[in-house]
Amino acid sequence: MTLLLAQISDLHLDGSERATRRAERVMDHLRALPRPVDAVLVTGDVADHGEEAEYEEAARILAAPFPVLTLPGNHDARPAYRKALLGETPDDAPVNRLHDISGTAVLMCDSTIPGRDEGRLDAATLDWLDTTLTDLPPDTPALVAFHHPPVELHHPLLDSIMLEQPGRLATLLEAHPQVVAVLTGHAHTAAASTFAGRPLIVGPAVTWTLRMEWEGDDLVDRDQPPGIAFHVLGDDRRLTTHYRVVL
Repeated sequence: MTLLLAQISDLHLDGSERATRRAERVMDHLRALPRPVDAVLVTGDVADHGEEAEYEEAARILAAPFPVLTLPGNHDARPAYRKALLGETPDDAPVNRLHDISGTAVLMCDSTIPGRDEGRLDAATLDWLDTTLTDLPPDTPALVAFHHPPVELHHPLLDSIMLEQPGRLATLLEAHPQVVAVLTGHAHTAAASTFAGRPLIVGPAVTWTLRMEWEGDDLVDRDQPPGIAFHVLGDDRRLTTHYRVVL
């Protein structure tokens, strides 16, 4: 059975009309697709300041007839995220969740370090990831998602705030061949690479796009439309990704 997932990232909802309008356009586009997606993955920086009001707005915008799975980014605050977006008791612990989407395990992991822009999968998260993958039936395909890319993307800003100590994750994944791909956000630029022998897909941002060094000196392109990554996982466990913008 073919699985269809949409990935969006870096909404940076801040109460401004611009941020709200861009996020609403993306979700309106996804709700109107002729074939509904099986789920939407939101790979971090849902809010810009980590305030409860921003997550309350996110909950409204992200409401959909299909599952919408979220994870935190470096702009998010775990207690407010839990309370206003997840409806849980506020807590500072990492937000890690397993979702079963049509027989595929989607592991949404927390790579944030509170108060810092770079990321790390801490010991508790790595233990959760290892245990969760071990407990899955061996024939269950799995996708692992978190915010910070674990490889250099050849931009000095991005590469200074990427995932720290990625080798620990690479070693873990070697023991779990059912993981077919790694999905991240954070970069504000659609990108594809490899990590631990798997595809590494970096989702585009909703709020603005990062200019790479060969595109000019200005860091931010605010005119680029919001982006979406569509991931198709076939019966052969091959992941194919198509990128789109929402005008």
